[in-house]
Amino acid sequence: MARRQTQIADSLPLVAIDLGSDSVRAMAARRLAPDLFQILGVEERPQKLGNVCVEQGIITQSSNAGYVIAEVLKLLANRIGVDELPTAFICIGGQSMQIVAVHSRRDQARRKEISQELLDGMERECKEKIESRNPEVAVLGLVPSFFKLDGVEQDDMPGPEQRAALVEAHYIAFYGRKAIDTQLQKSFSQAGRSIEHAFVRPECLLSTFATCDGNHVLMSGCAVLDFGAQTTTLTVYKGGQYLLNKVVPKGGYHITRMLEQQGMSFATAEVLKRKYGCAAPQFVEKNVRLRIPASPEIGGDIVIASNELAEAIEIKLQEIIAPLMEELKKVESRITTLYITGGGSMLAGMAEYIQSQTPVKVQYGAHNLLLHRDTDEKYLSPQYTSLVGTILLGQDYRDTHKNQPVQRPNFFERVKESTLDMFIESE
Repeated sequence: MARRQTQIADSLPLVAIDLGSDSVRAMAARRLAPDLFQILGVEERPQKLGNVCVEQGIITQSSNAGYVIAEVLKLLANRIGVDELPTAFICIGGQSMQIVAVHSRRDQARRKEISQELLDGMERECKEKIESRNPEVAVLGLVPSFFKLDGVEQDDMPGPEQRAALVEAHYIAFYGRKAIDTQLQKSFSQAGRSIEHAFVRPECLLSTFATCDGNHVLMSGCAVLDFGAQTTTLTVYKGGQYLLNKVVPKGGYHITRMLEQQGMSFATAEVLKRKYGCAAPQFVEKNVRLRIPASPEIGGDIVIASNELAEAIEIKLQEIIAPLMEELKKVESRITTLYITGGGSMLAGMAEYIQSQTPVKVQYGAHNLLLHRDTDEKYLSPQYTSLVGTILLGQDYRDTHKNQPVQRPNFFERVKESTLDMFIESE
């Protein structure tokens, strides 16, 4: 039997996967210039009711998730004309994710270059330090905060041209239940693919906005209000520190569910929300009566006015954002900008509605400056920002980890995981 030739990650397209609660999306891209990318293709697999494998950012069925990951990557490979895509960068979010500061220190005895191997070892030490203290948690992502070289502080990661005897690395660790990481690894193993590197969603979003608007937004302080399908997250960042990462287990899905209770199907409710929904009645341009097909069980039509629709949406929307705006009040004097993003942020009047509740400047986070000018306009939507941010961080990762071989699970590992799941997930 011919042996599979070892593949080097650098030779493959950049691939990002976002495991959302409404769908699993994958994007392939290539770098054209520093911080400029061309999207090669995007594929999406919506989650079907009754066969959901990701809930509130957490994989609940690894065998189903593995199948979806394999399928979406196969479709993406066909779209961009390659044999296969064996590895991908992943964007991780979720309800249970928390943050803590952690650091590592290395004394090299004399002034010498700061190797990537040294920095990777310090990062591993920080991860192991947290996980050894609490075996029930896993570090999902480590975001550099600042470094000290012989006592001199700097924000950027040390480069190979720099030299120091004493090196300190300070990180913000995003951690959550160990099951989150375990299920993620199992899913990719069953898909026969590998995770090239995992990034936390707040880092993907903030890196994107800082690249487009300038790093000064990070230094002066900013927040991100990320509306997902089943979770809404507020992240606050300033000068190298995450001041807050608060998650509410409700999102756009819950607004759709509320509309569904009026007697229509979930699919009809989703179309109604996206096409006619407004964040509040004052953003309805013209109050019209909408005739909507009722669910098959009820039959006939449902008539609802645009204003009534907006009133219902505002009640649920306020329920979602009220606890997050209370948290924002505690730190709003320390930041200058509040970005809104995510697939659930596209209700008409959303930015204006949020602006009415805070003195901080509110704007949509954009990623268009990272993409070639000929990019299809649909990929400029906020629902793709996290994928573009993952591509951006993935390229940074490859720049500092060159010539890495692609590590893939072997056949026996995949069979072992699948067999275990036959018993675990059927209990």
